[in-house]
Amino acid sequence: MKPTLLILAAGMGSRYGGLKQLDQVGPSGETIIDYSIFDAIRAGFGKVIFIIKEAIEDDFKEIFVERLKDKITIDYVFQETWMVPEGITIPDNRSKPWGTGHAVMMADGKINGPFAVINADDFYGRGAFDTLAGYYKNWTPENANDYCMVGYRIANTLSEFGTVSRGVCQPDENSFLVDVVERTSIERRETGIVYKNEQDQYIPVADDTFVSMNFWGFGPSLFGHLNKGFESFIQKNSENLKAEFYIPSVVNDLIKSGQATVRILHSNDKWFGMTYKEDRETVVKSIRELVRAGVYPENLWG
Repeated sequence: MKPTLLILAAGMGSRYGGLKQLDQVGPSGETIIDYSIFDAIRAGFGKVIFIIKEAIEDDFKEIFVERLKDKITIDYVFQETWMVPEGITIPDNRSKPWGTGHAVMMADGKINGPFAVINADDFYGRGAFDTLAGYYKNWTPENANDYCMVGYRIANTLSEFGTVSRGVCQPDENSFLVDVVERTSIERRETGIVYKNEQDQYIPVADDTFVSMNFWGFGPSLFGHLNKGFESFIQKNSENLKAEFYIPSVVNDLIKSGQATVRILHSNDKWFGMTYKEDRETVVKSIRELVRAGVYPENLWG
């Protein structure tokens, strides 16, 4: 069964200053999403699903429907703050999105096999898609809770222009994930890389620490876990208007409870992304270098 690619593209890019999902960074007007889909098709993925907001539906369809027809099956689902499972009550004044875990929940019912989750504004590299697709090549329903993730070294995932958030990982000796915690306000200082903990203290972290860049591999069993976890999350955070339901938090709970295993897959590709507007120049330059090296054609869909 060919895996599905689920792209988290509902974020509005407040730090970036616009719809970075649709920013043209390739030599022929390609977006980062285009390169992810191109790599996914080469790796053997059979379908792509966009998670977007209704407000940008027309913009997405205008760009991707025409260029992807006859290349891969595409579908869309919406993520809106009011979209929660039946029976869950949310604050009336909640406007902030619920986070990446909630976004993946929106695809429930659309996927019946293994699938990958990625961010729309992150460039992961061809090898990352090949590695994850290879992991699920012989997937069967008996592997329902056998998950994976592509890990990157934290030193290779920072922005020069501000702080970032990453899922900091702890692997065991067999490269299975033991622990993953979403850390915010990660940056490089003169003394090294640090992140801010729950007490607003800055904690040092080694350059070679593995982090999640939200490139996950799951089976459809995840949706049941997400729905159950979101209900508990709401009960604990009903009055917290900024709390978010992160994928790493759900994964961590599943690992700790023995309900799932997560293999850390290693990719030699260099990650880059657009957290801030100033990151764009680096992304454009990096893509042009890959085109010159023959990794990608000058025109992806031409």
